[in-house]
Amino acid sequence: MTFDLELVAKIIWLLFIVAWGVIRYRPNVKSRKTAKSVVSRTLKERFSMIISAVGLGYIPLVWIFTDFLDGYDYTQNTMLLVMGAGLLLVSLRLFRLTHKALGKMWSHSLDLREDHKLVTSGIYEKVRHPMYTAFWVWAIGAAFLLPNWVAGFSGLIGFGTLFFLRVGQEEDMMKAEFGDEYEAYMKRTKKVFPGIY
Repeated sequence: MTFDLELVAKIIWLLFIVAWGVIRYRPNVKSRKTAKSVVSRTLKERFSMIISAVGLGYIPLVWIFTDFLDGYDYTQNTMLLVMGAGLLLVSLRLFRLTHKALGKMWSHSLDLREDHKLVTSGIYEKVRHPMYTAFWVWAIGAAFLLPNWVAGFSGLIGFGTLFFLRVGQEEDMMKAEFGDEYEAYMKRTKKVFPGIY
């Protein structure tokens, strides 16, 4: 019995997107009920969010549901598919742990909530931005999973754009809000990957 590995990859990716939406739904509802004290939605922030969404989501959807990008397909193999699916599962776990740790402090944009608390325990003990870690793992997983040079790698470019445009702004916002407490936290943690970066 042989499987159409491209079809399997498409199904896995769609299931991942649904699971990601489910994980994000409750924290999104909770966080909207908590007033914001700082809102930073600059043009650069909006641009980076759009580029990230296009790369991580919309381009793969175009590949899945149309033949527009078929000229950039390559032959999928089982090992790449399994590696990609495994990385997407790791990404989902990281999203879950991050949302659980942040609770109502979570925001999809550069916002701080009223009575915002600096979260430094759990998944935040070693890494300051585990949500970004989850997105990097998603983008890398998609590159392995989706056998198309454009759809597979668009997440790395899309999320990479958001990351490099935003992470410095976010850290500046946290330093302004939490001062020495955040500076000390920065000294004992890595930005995205424990022990590496």
